[in-house]
Amino acid sequence: MRPAVFMTPPMLALQLRQAQAADLPALNGVIERAIATWQLPERVKRLSLPSYRYQAHDLDHLHLVVAEDAEHALVGVAAWEPAGPRGLPAEKRGLLLHGLYVDPSHQHRGIGSRLLDAAAAAARSQGFDGVLVKAQADANGFFAARGLQRLPVTDPARDYPHRFWLTTRH
Repeated sequence: MRPAVFMTPPMLALQLRQAQAADLPALNGVIERAIATWQLPERVKRLSLPSYRYQAHDLDHLHLVVAEDAEHALVGVAAWEPAGPRGLPAEKRGLLLHGLYVDPSHQHRGIGSRLLDAAAAAARSQGFDGVLVKAQADANGFFAARGLQRLPVTDPARDYPHRFWLTTRH
């Protein structure tokens, strides 16, 4: 009997760059397609989708990064901003990963990891202790597999249930 051969999707030639206003329709398309795969009722996805889309004014307040493949198609997006002290580990300063999305047709090729690495590099370069992630439940496995520390829920009425911390300073 021959051993099983597992094929993994090829790594993409990928460029990360800051998003521009002209990117908004394409990056919001990535977000919409990613959200469509979440394990939530269709009505919940439809009603919540507008709150996940980015607008031109978000470019003034968030650091928005897109992942572009060799054909210049946007295949991923991440956004972050400085986090307020609420929700951070005690006496830590960090960036809040506002969103990380990969087009479903391009998942499992390292794009999400590259975007997460970019957020971690930004935190380090700005002197932050780490990156706070408030994940959608379907993304828990992704963040756990990358070694992020799951933060405990100490106050269920206040704490987001799926929080992770990525330490960037030791």
